[in-house]
Amino acid sequence: MKNKSLQIQQLNNKMLAFANLQKVASPPSGWLKAIRSAIGMSLQQVSNRLSITKQSVQEIEQREKNGSITIKSLREVAKALDMQLVYGFVPNDGSLETLIDRKAKELATKIVLRTSNTMKLEDQENSKQRIAKAIEERAAIIKKEMPKTLWD
Repeated sequence: MKNKSLQIQQLNNKMLAFANLQKVASPPSGWLKAIRSAIGMSLQQVSNRLSITKQSVQEIEQREKNGSITIKSLREVAKALDMQLVYGFVPNDGSLETLIDRKAKELATKIVLRTSNTMKLEDQENSKQRIAKAIEERAAIIKKEMPKTLWD
């Protein structure tokens, strides 16, 4: 678990560098066309650098705009524009730890409430405080073990 925890921490630190980029909106025409236009590079110049036709460059720009471009293509065009592609992932929860916490609590709640319901049917219902404590305890175990079912 220590190794997994270290791995999560290291990845999370890398992801934090991208956190503010969530707020950056892509240009309506797409990044490639916007950058090419802004620096005054023609379709012909880009096509020459990539050894493809102008029409192919337009198709690449269109694929980038509609989200169907490959990372490989983005890297190639970035190189032709004397730039580099940088990409990453940002957890919706803000950090990997928070994402794992949420998923562990969801799974723990499902497990504990299933058991609690069975006990209720047998007239052995637990108090709300006991159920909350059981969820916390189960979530801690789930976070420690990190079972594959966490992501089902």
